[in-house]
Amino acid sequence: MMIDSAISLIIPVHNGGQNFSLCLCSLEQFAPLSTEIIIVVDGGTDESEALARAFAQGSGAKVFVSVTASGPAHARNLGAKIAKGDILFFMDADVVLQADTLEQVMQIFQGRPDIAALIGSYDDEPGATNFLSQYKNLFHHYTHQTASGVASTFWGACGAIRRTIFLEMNGFDESYRYPSVEDIELGYRLKKAGHQLLLCKTIQVKHLKEWRSRSLLKAEIFYRAIPWTELLWRDRQFVNDLNLKVSTRASVLLTYLLVFAIAMSGWWSPSLLVTAVLSLILLAINRSVYRFFWSKRGLWFACWTVPWHWLYFFYSGLSFVIGTLRYRIFGKPRAAKSISRLHASESTFQSAAKF
Repeated sequence: MMIDSAISLIIPVHNGGQNFSLCLCSLEQFAPLSTEIIIVVDGGTDESEALARAFAQGSGAKVFVSVTASGPAHARNLGAKIAKGDILFFMDADVVLQADTLEQVMQIFQGRPDIAALIGSYDDEPGATNFLSQYKNLFHHYTHQTASGVASTFWGACGAIRRTIFLEMNGFDESYRYPSVEDIELGYRLKKAGHQLLLCKTIQVKHLKEWRSRSLLKAEIFYRAIPWTELLWRDRQFVNDLNLKVSTRASVLLTYLLVFAIAMSGWWSPSLLVTAVLSLILLAINRSVYRFFWSKRGLWFACWTVPWHWLYFFYSGLSFVIGTLRYRIFGKPRAAKSISRLHASESTFQSAAKF
């Protein structure tokens, strides 16, 4: 089925490397010719600009280049500024489309005039083959596939929104200078304004990012968990969904009790029994995700995910405490108001970067 020109696909890229090249290949293969494609090169030192311009020569894509990096929120807002489509579809530079991704997006928006935005999911075949990348991306897939269809937030890696509503909401909060929770923050504002968001589990993209332990922990703690905690306190969005399910909160508490029991084992021998009991409870509460890992990658893979999953509970709890303290001490994170340049004049817009 052909898709009309009502969709604008916006990709921010900063040192995208080989993953960005694969992303562009998927656009060549699966994006209909009528799709408006906007690539915003947000600074960087690699060949991303050259790749974008070479792609534009054959596809008619629009390429916007910012000399200095200002973050994906700013880059997406710039793309939205020049977009002509009724629907803005945002995707990251390290994901690739599937054959029916854009077709499904348009079909849902055409059939559901009541929704303001939708998000999709990573697929279950991550691009990077190392264990940590497989674990992290499969866990993300599982989280979205088992979540409620009524979304509680937005997602910039695979998310679409009506352009008029995006402009009314002033887009993404540009105070987030790194890939962080700017998409979640937008989702919370959309929900607060009474807009409806959907999680469409069949709309999927493949994530190519290779995670290593240092990059994963840095992103999870400092770019996601701590600022997300501040948003939770600001907007009181403690919903039983995605990473905030009751089972997850219980697992965080059990993990800290487990650490305490292990620490006490040298002084109080019954703590070994407590450790065993707590471990069994943690395994039981999270048995569905471990069965998922087993079904996808086998028993040994599932076993190796357990310590990483429990580490996730540990640093999630720690990040929540830090984020709560930051919120109490420094106050609310800045609410989005005149944060984007969506209503700037055309001359100001062009002077900020170069085409």
